Amino acid sequence: MNIAITNGLLLMPPAFRGGLGAWSRTNGTPGSATWASADNGALVPADQDFGTCLEVMKQQTTTSVRFMGETPMIPGVYLRVSARIKAVAGALCSARIAGWAGNGSRAHVNGLVEVGPTVPLTAYGDVVEISAIVGVGSRRGVDMAWGTAPVYGHFGLDLVGANGGAFRIESLRIEDVTAAFIPSLIDWVDVRDYGAKGDNVTNDRAAFLAADQAANGGWILVPEGTFFISGDLGLNSKVRFKGTIRTPDSTSVSFLQSYNFPTYADAFGSETLGMKKALQALFGYTDHVSLDLCGRRVDLEEPLVVGSLAPDLTGFSNRRVICNGSISAKPGTAWDIGKWTSTATYDPAQPLRLSNVLNVAAIEVGSRVIGNGVGREVYVNARDVAARTLTLSQPLYGGGGTRSYAFERYRYLFDFSGVEQVSRLNFVDLDLNCEGVASGIMLPPRGEMIALRDCYMTKPRDRGITSIGRGCQDLLVDRCQFLSNEMDLPAQQRTTIAINVNANDVKIRDNRFVRFAHFMVADGGGHIISGNHWFQGDGSGEGLRYAGLVLTQPNVQTTVNGNYIDNASIEWTNEHSAIPNYTGSEFSFGGLTITGNTCLCSNTAAWFTWLTVKPYGTGHFIHGLTVTSNVFKALYGDIDRIERVDASIADLNYNNMRNLQFEGNTFNGIRNYVSNPLMLQHNQTGASAAWTLPVIEGLPFKGWAKSVQSVISETAITNAAGARVDAAPWVQTEIGTTKRQVRLNWPSAVKGRVSVYVRMDRPQ
Repeated sequence: MNIAITNGLLLMPPAFRGGLGAWSRTNGTPGSATWASADNGALVPADQDFGTCLEVMKQQTTTSVRFMGETPMIPGVYLRVSARIKAVAGALCSARIAGWAGNGSRAHVNGLVEVGPTVPLTAYGDVVEISAIVGVGSRRGVDMAWGTAPVYGHFGLDLVGANGGAFRIESLRIEDVTAAFIPSLIDWVDVRDYGAKGDNVTNDRAAFLAADQAANGGWILVPEGTFFISGDLGLNSKVRFKGTIRTPDSTSVSFLQSYNFPTYADAFGSETLGMKKALQALFGYTDHVSLDLCGRRVDLEEPLVVGSLAPDLTGFSNRRVICNGSISAKPGTAWDIGKWTSTATYDPAQPLRLSNVLNVAAIEVGSRVIGNGVGREVYVNARDVAARTLTLSQPLYGGGGTRSYAFERYRYLFDFSGVEQVSRLNFVDLDLNCEGVASGIMLPPRGEMIALRDCYMTKPRDRGITSIGRGCQDLLVDRCQFLSNEMDLPAQQRTTIAINVNANDVKIRDNRFVRFAHFMVADGGGHIISGNHWFQGDGSGEGLRYAGLVLTQPNVQTTVNGNYIDNASIEWTNEHSAIPNYTGSEFSFGGLTITGNTCLCSNTAAWFTWLTVKPYGTGHFIHGLTVTSNVFKALYGDIDRIERVDASIADLNYNNMRNLQFEGNTFNGIRNYVSNPLMLQHNQTGASAAWTLPVIEGLPFKGWAKSVQSVISETAITNAAGARVDAAPWVQTEIGTTKRQVRLNWPSAVKGRVSVYVRMDRPQ
């Protein structure tokens, strides 16, 4: 590269014998006095050492000889300026190479070193060679490092010291010695060769850009030192760091050919800062699609708050991938949970707003809201300090009024709460080690198609994936493992939650969730929960078991298929409703399909159930529920049934049930077989015109006996004398105080055995 740059340029000044008019007695600039008219200098035609040479009688403290030609200063090129000199008479002095730096406007560039080492002349007749290296870069061995401001120089020498001596000077030599600094066979350039100082003060951005242009497909080397860069920087060449760079927070640095985490970690000398700047580039430059950690572990000392890294980023929908490595949280105060209490007013007519919030400025966006009347996983989505309002991710079921609320702000490895909208972001092949120090990922307020694939999230302190708004729309979580930070606690003491969502169409597939309070709290509809294994048991005898999956929208349009549900239940609520009572103008509980799952429990309380419906208001019913082809198995102690209604707040309206399908399920260790329709066998041993069947325990949710689908005689129907009676009964439903009995009415007193198919709904 350097040979090519200087090829064809005339670096060597003319010999003195060609005339002294090209040699200045001062700085070499046009119009300066030359040695051709000097009375203290002349040509000596035949010196025994030099041949034709210049003899100077020193009369000034600094006597200068400068070539008046403009020697070009080219980034990446190093020049050696040399001369041979000897003392012939009079007082001895010292000599040095010197120059004058000029910019593109032909003005002097001040503040530079323009002289080389001073060499004393100690004896008459001894030939002494003086030299100095000049170039753009501040390298070891460079005597005059001029940076990129000068574009040319006037070079020569100075005689300094005592006056009165006579000295002879051989012609000046200027040579390209770049190869001594950068061997011609290597494929990289050094930013110092293009003016970079590396002093942590000078803005070296221009030097980096010049080096990038000169690399021509090769590498850029950033040597030892700290290089300050102010202003966005994009490098098209591959880059290697021995030193580091420092930038203002707002400056984005993009390594287009070396865009990976190790490069950024080396560039900034810190894994945390390197990861921050790499993310800043990921969301700030369209050419970056994938941030590859290259199998490295990143030790984070603080959360990666994307809104702070890219304060101008409001929305981002291009596909981006963070992949192939490990993120670990290191203990420190940066992960401390923010906690506040405040009073605020809630009005169900504005279901997503808290108003008149005391000390609203202190409450962070992304804080979880806790208090009476607040459902699970309600977060602060936005804040208006001037209006003293907080926007919520979900309505509150507790009704209107002014109450006291608590707020907790968890700290996440990746925090997108400050970016209004992000879509098509993928986390792939990552080991997210929260270490009981941090939570995992906080999603943006809005967005869609954010995905986790083949990731491990280990020991999140409070939450795994948190949605504070609609950024979970179409969330995809596939083939991941979530391991709780509360493995050794009894189920009733756990508080961590792996995932919450508020929007629709979430796909949770082929994952494993271990011992969380809940593996997922899901509002919205259209979800597919398939092929997962979630288990939440503990070693307690007759232990308590809680919901793994919590569905908080009544009409969910959700499929739960092919999962292994282990010591955990599905809880179905309407806790995210500002008006939880059924009003008649809405859908009630419906749209849920549970099929092909393996459901296991062990060492649990007998009242445990795998499906619990919990209304948070009155008047609700179920209109559309399918539970088919599942296996239910209880080990080490039977349980009563597989489903129930939690009526601690309100019960269901059993009169309005319709379209429930409980069929084809397998029961082991469950005392009550549950089905709808439910086949009952009744053996009437004494003749009676009215057969009243016992209270039915096997209808789902202990529902009312709403209808009889069929009555089949299994034996002959006979009268008291044993004569066959060919007659059919008419039926009465909802008999008894529990309304869970059926009565068969015959034309006369008869006896026999029948099979009755009873339903607790009226399909519509």
